[in-house]
Amino acid sequence: MIKTLIQAFYSIAFVLTMFISSVYISIIGTVFLPFSFRVRYRFINFYSILNLWVLKYLCRIDYRVEGTENIPKDEACIVFSKHQSALETMMVQRVFPPLTFVVKKELLILPFFGWGLRSIDPIAIDRKAGRKAINQIVEQGIERLKKGIWIVIFPEGTRSKPGTRLEYKKGGAILASKSGHKVIPVAHTAGEFWPKGFFSRQTGTILMSIGPAIETKGRKTEDIMKEAEKWIETRMKEISTIPSYPEANY
Repeated sequence: MIKTLIQAFYSIAFVLTMFISSVYISIIGTVFLPFSFRVRYRFINFYSILNLWVLKYLCRIDYRVEGTENIPKDEACIVFSKHQSALETMMVQRVFPPLTFVVKKELLILPFFGWGLRSIDPIAIDRKAGRKAINQIVEQGIERLKKGIWIVIFPEGTRSKPGTRLEYKKGGAILASKSGHKVIPVAHTAGEFWPKGFFSRQTGTILMSIGPAIETKGRKTEDIMKEAEKWIETRMKEISTIPSYPEANY
């Protein structure tokens, strides 16, 4: 009983920290809006630093990263990541160079968090818009990549429960094919430590695994997507403690 109450207290502390830091980034994002992306990003990134610190020292959830040698240092890339919780959205900001996300447009209207999110120039799409949304990802994605801004895409389009996989969407692979920028596949176990819900956390160490860069120049969309999906889902089976990832024909 006492252990449960302590866990609940620390979980609430983490959620409150996320809220307070969201207020911070909304203010900072507004004040620094006239400045360059990299100046804004330096201050906005404090959101991830603070929350991961609280996560580690209060909630006893840490993370480690393998495969950092696969991160190119001379060009912006497109990160394809598994999406299971809010934690990986913070971890990628600590691991990769300055980046932005492809997000659903509804996030931008969230009080505080959404206002701060605007300051890192996300590609905000209407997921029901079909071809129009894909065109938006390609046009805005190429623009940001040319500026040296990395792009994080969750190819399944939404969160997946640990032990499951969803259909991979082709928008990110189309961007990769048309831009010629490399794809960096990422698998992780964040959802097994803090899945959806405030109080369902498990203490331990999240593993984030970064795969070899996938070349995209002159390649078809389908080939890029299949190679990224195969690496991510194969690696998920290897690192997950939930051995229920379904088989798939890549």
